[in-house]
Amino acid sequence: MAANDQNDDGHDTSNLPDLGDAIDIVTFSQILEMDDSEDDREFSKSIVFGFFEQAEETFEKMDTALEDRNLDELYRLGHFLKGSSATLGLTKVKDSCEKIQRYGKKENLDGTPETDEALCLSRITETLKTVKAEYADVEQTLKNFFNST
Repeated sequence: MAANDQNDDGHDTSNLPDLGDAIDIVTFSQILEMDDSEDDREFSKSIVFGFFEQAEETFEKMDTALEDRNLDELYRLGHFLKGSSATLGLTKVKDSCEKIQRYGKKENLDGTPETDEALCLSRITETLKTVKAEYADVEQTLKNFFNST
């Protein structure tokens, strides 16, 4: 980072705490810039807490789709959650959702076709456990951030 605490994109992140490697500070700071003031983070907080609700609902739908062995639905849900987590800069959640999306599309991580549906479902089962843990970590980090502002 440059000496003036701006990142390569010119966004000032010097006034933000270290949120760890699960959150892209540049992307997250762009959301925070939409707030009226740093003392009142009403706008960004509403976006983040809205994401929490959305993620919880999506995980429930993923669990159901996994029980139903519905790869198409898992693809769709992985894609959906990938996009919303990327918007907030939640890199680990985004990356895991991309894996779920690929496996749901019956692809390997490199994009090559995977015809073994049972293998895809097994991979999604493991990745879903991972993404839920990553989500829980980032949820706590962001709740702590908003409670301290």
